[in-house]
Parts: sequence; C-alpha cells; structure tokens
Amino acid sequence: MLDLPDHAALDKARLLGGCVRLPLAVDAERLAAELRALPSALWGSPGGRVGVHRAAEAVFLRGFAPAEGDKPVADRDVLERLPYARAIIENIIPASPLRCLLARLPPEGVIGAHVDTAPYFAKTLRLHLPVESNPSAFMQCAGLWYRMAPGEVWALNNSTLHGVWNADTERSRTHLICDFLPSPELLALIAAGERDLGRPRPDLDRRVGAASGPY
Repeated sequence: MLDLPDHAALDKARLLGGCVRLPLAVDAERLAAELRALPSALWGSPGGRVGVHRAAEAVFLRGFAPAEGDKPVADRDVLERLPYARAIIENIIPASPLRCLLARLPPEGVIGAHVDTAPYFAKTLRLHLPVESNPSAFMQCAGLWYRMAPGEVWALNNSTLHGVWNADTERSRTHLICDFLPSPELLALIAAGERDLGRPRPDLDRRVGAASGPY
C-alpha cells in the first residue's frame, strides 16, 4: 500500500518544518526491556527495506516494507510479544496506526539523506520513539540536526530530506517508528510540541551525503 486514496496530502512543511518533540512521554525502560526479550533470530536483516535503509536491521510490527509489494497493513505476530509497544501504538498515540517497525542502526551506521516520496508518506504522520540511543546518535531533517532521547516522542517530516548518523563506536541506536493517520488529537499534540530543538551542523552534513533515493 503506497497510497491512501481517501486521504489528502499533508502540508508537512507547515505542520512540522523538520522534527517536533511532542508533549508526550513513554516508559523507555519498559519498552527497552520488551525489545531485549525478543528472540535474536528476529533481527539480522533489513526487514525487506531497500536503498539507504538497508544499513539498519528492522522488525516490522505492523505491515510490511513498501518494497515487498501491495500487502495489508495489519498486526504482525511479533507484536504479541510486545504488550507495551502495542499499548503505545494503539492507545497512547491518539491516532489510527498504519505501518510500524523497530529499526536498529549499528555503531557508526548511516542512513543516507533521502526523501520518502510515495503518496502514502505524504498523507501520514511519522513518529519516532527512541528505545535505545546515545548522545552521539543524530537525526538530520530539513537541514537541521536533532538528538532524540529514549522516552521522548517525535514527529518527523519524512517528506523532506532526512538522514541518520550513529556516531557512537560501540552502541547501536534503536527506534520504534510508526506512521499514523492524522487525527485532531495528534495534530493538537504536534501544535503544542517543541519546534526549535534542531541545530545546523555543517560539520555533520557530509556524514549523510546528498539525496540517496526514496524509501
């Protein structure tokens, strides 16, 4: 599913700019404990994601990677092992969930700068919830760099150029990433969020490079 014909495209430049930290928090340690209990066999592949995203391991909790074709967006079996993650997706975020995944970027890993271009992405709101991170993990979006800490909830403008650099030489960076349909409640959280947390870092720009292609 790479389009939502019954939904209009969002003006993410106006709604988000780059990244917005929502006035919402989750229990980072509880979420991390659920992830640590997952069988190691679930990891080890990009989960069907292609292009720049192949740098990260991924486990889809809802839906499939777009590159896998026109498959339904529904709960995957692994979500049964993650009751708190399910609560976040279904109850704590006040909107209808679509694709959700766990993405783990290894030490010194890079997701090259790119734009998610399919109509699906223009019509949904992407949230990032850091599960495991470190002070040397950076998100670039709309020309600014952000640090995202476990327990926080961020909205990302994935309709503009964005990328990731995990500069730490020993620790990985794992995010719960979910797309949601816009709802009045979620839009209100975004409107009340913090928008001025990104900083220009020309010294870091070269790490993610130029646009490397779509999702």
